[in-house]
Amino acid sequence: MSDRKKKSSGDGHEAREPVIENRKARFDYAITDTLECGLKLVGTEVKSLRKGQASLAEGWVLPSIEPPELTLLNATIAEYPPAGAHRQHEPTRQRRLLAHRKEIVKFATEAKAKGATLVPLKIYWVNGRAKLLIGIGLGKKQHDKRESIAKREDRRDIDRALSRRR
Repeated sequence: MSDRKKKSSGDGHEAREPVIENRKARFDYAITDTLECGLKLVGTEVKSLRKGQASLAEGWVLPSIEPPELTLLNATIAEYPPAGAHRQHEPTRQRRLLAHRKEIVKFATEAKAKGATLVPLKIYWVNGRAKLLIGIGLGKKQHDKRESIAKREDRRDIDRALSRRR
């Protein structure tokens, strides 16, 4: 998890809001197209997300054309302990994603036509609201994953060599 800086209003200090990423998704899938969606959350989920207590690694998105909607499944947002036991949310509950009808239909039809899946990539904050970036993922074969590893290692070696020259 990395942090994204955001200027707070008024005093000039910077507030840090966490960005929750699903780094494994880009390794396991070839992402072809992405869409930014809103998340329908309850209060304790928002508090927990602001602390960075979430995991998208095992999550996936279920599209539906009739009625047009997207649902986030198996993504874990940890409980928020200060709220007390009686106000807690279920950590792996289904969460509705908010997007325009045309975008939902487009992504649902593309995912079904290509035999792909909709993968959650990142949760971040825009103007105080949680946004989820989803992508159409085509599964990579084992040799594709090896190519990705080789490219990443080559890039690291080049960066190391350049940093030593300075």
